Amino acid sequence: MSTKENAAVSQLLALLEARYALRVLWALRDGHAQTFRLLQDSVGGITPNTLNTRIKELREAGIVSHGSDGYCLTLSGQDLLKRLSDLQAFAGKWQLGQLKKAAAPVAPAANAPAVPVTPPTPSSPPPAPPADTTS
Repeated sequence: MSTKENAAVSQLLALLEARYALRVLWALRDGHAQTFRLLQDSVGGITPNTLNTRIKELREAGIVSHGSDGYCLTLSGQDLLKRLSDLQAFAGKWQLGQLKKAAAPVAPAANAPAVPVTPPTPSSPPPAPPADTTS
């Protein structure tokens, strides 16, 4: 990849890494325009100030537009989401793998002893130090 291509990818990733940016895009993925309030509800947990900032950045980048019905993706934004659509399929497979990994019994290490380890038995507390009687 050329330096120019790396710069473009870096610039796009910086835009998408901003808090809630991908969630805003994901909320608009169905193609229906959303009012500010509806978009805020769709994203969930975003403050009005943060949503305003994300919308402004995404509009300046030509990914989101605002019309009489509300906010929607531009053709460029639709293209971006189309390219990210494999993310949902990957996420489902990845999550399933994580669940299987968490449910699988842990195999002992190759150099670990085959003897089961028993927890130590509680012992009586150490004796208290003698009281200082020199005062």
